[in-house]
Amino acid sequence: MQYVFIYGTLRAGEINDISRAAERHGIAAPEFVGVSEINGRLYDFGQYPGLVLDATAGPVLGDVYRIDEALIPVLDGIEMIVPGVEGLYRVETVQAAVEIDQRREVIECMTYPVEERSVKGCRFIEGGDWISYRLSLLL
Repeated sequence: MQYVFIYGTLRAGEINDISRAAERHGIAAPEFVGVSEINGRLYDFGQYPGLVLDATAGPVLGDVYRIDEALIPVLDGIEMIVPGVEGLYRVETVQAAVEIDQRREVIECMTYPVEERSVKGCRFIEGGDWISYRLSLLL
């Protein structure tokens, strides 16, 4: 099993909902572990966000899931991760704190950030929450 921190369109109810992605491929349902925050800066790429990891920045809100290893290639496909090809997203390991049985635990998670150079001209998302930001645009 692997843990993943998701902050954008893979979150529940979004266009690439992680649970629906697993179901479409006949993979065991991801187990929601909890809500977490990691330090970084979130940017609007139009239909999806991009996270620049930055230990000195504010929090970016996301969800931690425990996933079957078979789901990793599906998530890589959604994020267009191709071995040997530099794309918008890459895979990184981050530490995410979640509440488990009323205890704070830090879990090592994979996530899909973007490079700093990719966000030039993109709008910064104040507050670090893709869903709240996206919904505010509908008002």
